[in-house]
Amino acid sequence: MNIMDFNVKKLAADAGTFLSRAVQFTEEKLGQAEKTELDAHLENLLSKAECTKLWTEKIMKQTEVLLQPNPNARIEEFVYEKLDRKAPSRMNNPELLGQYMIDAGNEFGPGTAYGNALIKCGETQKRIGTADRELIQTSAINFLTPLKNFIEGDYKTITKERKLLQNKRLDLDAAKTRLKKAKVAEARAAIWAEEVTKSEQEVRITQSEFDRQAEITRLLLEGISSTHAHHLRCLNDFVEAQMTYYAQCYQYMLDLQKQLGSFPSTFLSNNNQSSSTPVQSISTPSVLASASASLPSVSNSIVTSGISELKSSSGSRKARVLYDYDAANSSELSLLADEVITVYSIPGMDSDWLMGERGNQKGKVPITYLELLN
Repeated sequence: MNIMDFNVKKLAADAGTFLSRAVQFTEEKLGQAEKTELDAHLENLLSKAECTKLWTEKIMKQTEVLLQPNPNARIEEFVYEKLDRKAPSRMNNPELLGQYMIDAGNEFGPGTAYGNALIKCGETQKRIGTADRELIQTSAINFLTPLKNFIEGDYKTITKERKLLQNKRLDLDAAKTRLKKAKVAEARAAIWAEEVTKSEQEVRITQSEFDRQAEITRLLLEGISSTHAHHLRCLNDFVEAQMTYYAQCYQYMLDLQKQLGSFPSTFLSNNNQSSSTPVQSISTPSVLASASASLPSVSNSIVTSGISELKSSSGSRKARVLYDYDAANSSELSLLADEVITVYSIPGMDSDWLMGERGNQKGKVPITYLELLN
């Protein structure tokens, strides 16, 4: 027998098998043929695998949306991934906002209150952008990749073996149908006894192949429990990455809030138009207040006690200016960051202010802009 004859016979056999399965499947759907049911344990495993695949896909896709809200950027990353190329590096949203703030602050003047605040906010936003990149990278490696490996690897293998099991089941039921027809024909003396024997042998073979494939499929499906355990560890890694990210962001914003919180409630706007209406200062959220309470407060207590002593005495102290300050009126003294001035208190003065002197210049200065020196 040459190779061509062998291939022709194989194609004919495959066609015959396919036709037999198609007929069996159609008759089952029409209720004209019996169907071998899988055992309850295997059915439960199949259901668990389908459920795992469904929710893994949903969690994976929504995590991608969470980490990268821009759909166009996600499509671009997908294309580069399929091309096995690295996507070009671009600023993310916090980094872009931070750069705009820094550029605006430099344009308005770093020496102005608003310009200085914009620069500080911009620097913080860029730090948050860096933390955001780290979160995306860590989550992709430790969380998204294992989920994707399950969908594209393990579950594809399960699907392949399940399809083979379905085919073996159809072969078995088709053989059972032929055996049943052969026995009916034998009873009517329409065929020889060896035809029944042949059909019985076919049933035994297909039953054995079906049982073997069912066992292979069962072993694969029982691995879903291990998959859940692995994904649980990956989920812990994802939560830890988020905790690190939010802790970094919180610390960055806490530091920024402390700096901006030193700005007075009233100040001169950038167009040098004075405002007589105090601006409501930003209140610290309760979560920040509670967290701040747990942070070291030695330096704050020293500053507070120093100012209290200064107000209760008639003496004066040297103080370093922390930020630039533009005087709102003639009763106030303009300040430059890092300069050293003399400060003292006078009776009846507001608790948030001190008198400041620089040479022949004198005026009120906000306490929050000062650091008392020893």
